[in-house]
Amino acid sequence: MTVNRMNYVMVIFLITILYSCNGKNSDHITIATASNIKTTMMAIKSAYESQTGTKVQLVVASSGKLTAQIKAGAPFDLFVSADMKYPELLYKDGFTVSKPKIYAYGTLILWTCKKGLKPSLSTLDSESTRYIAVANPKTAPYGYATQKVLEYYKLTNKTKDKLVYGESISQANQFIQTQNVDIGFTSKSVLYSPHLTTSGSWIALDRNSYPPIKQGIVLLKNGKEKATQEFYNFIGSRQGQLILEKHGYLVNKQ
Repeated sequence: MTVNRMNYVMVIFLITILYSCNGKNSDHITIATASNIKTTMMAIKSAYESQTGTKVQLVVASSGKLTAQIKAGAPFDLFVSADMKYPELLYKDGFTVSKPKIYAYGTLILWTCKKGLKPSLSTLDSESTRYIAVANPKTAPYGYATQKVLEYYKLTNKTKDKLVYGESISQANQFIQTQNVDIGFTSKSVLYSPHLTTSGSWIALDRNSYPPIKQGIVLLKNGKEKATQEFYNFIGSRQGQLILEKHGYLVNKQ
């Protein structure tokens, strides 16, 4: 058994133990949550719990890692992804109740917390910029979008030795906020985190430079049908969509 496989087995074991303690309770649901949407989901969770009394537990990781955990048997009720790719893969492989749907669209930004540094595409190619934070494009949708931006502006070769990869967008954010890197690519939603100590400086990137970040949600076969469906509906409701919008996401107006 490889180290990575052992890690996955341990994660699934811990999740299963936690779920077995709480999951049999019909008023408890467990949501697999992409790292970029964590802060927003905390706000949605709070609003939903106060209205319904149903307890919501969030398990946060990159969309790719959560997908691997679901395929390995993690007992999640619902998957809130940072893209449509992974929910569609789970649907194709028979892990979901129905087809996934888009609940919001993400916005990619270039962010720095370094004083005096102005974020721009030219900054990336500057000799003074040594490190650039990026989420892993193999497992994190915002990392993949970043890869496309660099290709679009022909910056891939110029920046390849500067890139510092985070396991997820949350880790990339940590690199930026702690100034272990000069600048980085992330989700606009990070700017709305209540735990943000400095907003730094940022620019939104041209939407034509990367594919639309269609964030998907899907009901999983392990889920408790009634409670999970209610939370699923809440995210798509006007109240849920307003929370998403207030945290920097683009939504379909209702």
